[in-house]
Amino acid sequence: MPDDPLIAALGARAPLSRVLAEKDIASGYLHDEAAGAPFGRARALVLPKDTQEVCAIVGACAEFGVPLVPRGAGTGLSGGANAVDGCVVISTERMNRVLEMDVDNQTATVQPGVVNDELNRVCAAHGLWYPPDPASSAWSTIGGNVATNAGGICCVKYGVTGDHVLGLEAVVGDGTAVRLGGRTLKGVAGYDLRGLFVGSEGTLGVITEVTVRLRSARRPPVTAVGFFGELADAGRAVAAVAARGVTPAALELVDRHCLRAVDEWKRTDIDPGAAALLLARSDAPPGAAEEEGRVLVDCFKGAGATWADVSTDPGESEALFEARRLAYPALARSGPVLTEDVCVPRSRVPEMLARIAEISAGWETPVANIAHAGDGNLHPLIRMPSLDAAAMTRAQHVFDDIMDAAIALGGTVTAEHGIGLLKRDGMRREMSQAVLALQRSVKEALDPRGIFNPGKILG
Repeated sequence: MPDDPLIAALGARAPLSRVLAEKDIASGYLHDEAAGAPFGRARALVLPKDTQEVCAIVGACAEFGVPLVPRGAGTGLSGGANAVDGCVVISTERMNRVLEMDVDNQTATVQPGVVNDELNRVCAAHGLWYPPDPASSAWSTIGGNVATNAGGICCVKYGVTGDHVLGLEAVVGDGTAVRLGGRTLKGVAGYDLRGLFVGSEGTLGVITEVTVRLRSARRPPVTAVGFFGELADAGRAVAAVAARGVTPAALELVDRHCLRAVDEWKRTDIDPGAAALLLARSDAPPGAAEEEGRVLVDCFKGAGATWADVSTDPGESEALFEARRLAYPALARSGPVLTEDVCVPRSRVPEMLARIAEISAGWETPVANIAHAGDGNLHPLIRMPSLDAAAMTRAQHVFDDIMDAAIALGGTVTAEHGIGLLKRDGMRREMSQAVLALQRSVKEALDPRGIFNPGKILG
């Protein structure tokens, strides 16, 4: 609408930004990858290039009382980036510069639109490494990773995104840019507002810069592989690794449904007859890595692996982990997939896998499984023939029952995907009324106008 005063204000205040009105906005900007999560029509889409432009955009939305939905690459799986009717969607995709590489202090400062893998390519040129590695690392952005406190394959040893965020810049309710945290490895001045913004899913402000902690480049890892005839045996192997006190750099589970889907797509020749595959990596110093690999294989065999060994072929090892990363898109090729994200104590992984199988059978709905098994983070993949009302209702029952099972086992309804739209009811079942009230108080204090990503997390 050329006569829309909001569009005119956005164009005047952020003249270098690209501003699109509703009729010109591609549908892909209105939602993330969460199957079946509702989304509305945006009044405008704005693509700023720097913090100053974001300040102007937020200020205009505050003045007009218009909701603002930030988004990165849209790879989320909880509906956290979904538009609401009449909102302004602010995409950070053009804010994609690595602003500083501090090699001496092993930090990097980046704009939020920098892609995870691109940051690691820049790091590698300096002998450095950024550990957080979500499965979507080839497409997902640092800003989105920070907004959801994303995890990944290496989290079991190196922690999630928030463990690597030293400081950030965000634009808050009146269009003011604030810097939270800093560049030092330690800092406890006042409340941890940096930590509050990590995982806030755009509900408190728009993240415009992030300073992350880096590590020295990794050693070539040793990979341990185990095939299992029963999914429960793979779960027992995970518990056995935890009981031995071993902390591998990765410990991933892929079940037969995922293995078959990846093989049909990519012709991997990975045994699709196995009920599950466990993949583990050790990046300990030479000698220690080989010993850790042998311990992992012993745990696999002791839990009933049909075959387990240490891989000596780096190419084979990388192909196996690539199959793990491809599991979700491979399944999605054959129909809609509703992705779960629950976490339980590592010793309860066998019970959780058994409960998922029972829930799947009870609702006669196929559920595939991938997992960051080393830290108890499971991603059951609920398969649907379509997105019609009946299929979605049945899938939602499975989704809810899996969340309840995780809570009953001392776990949580989300470990890395965030609450967004899909997990709001689960969060209310997990948390007490007193804790939910504290969360609402934080939201109201930092976003008194209620413009930032309304409807997400707390509803």
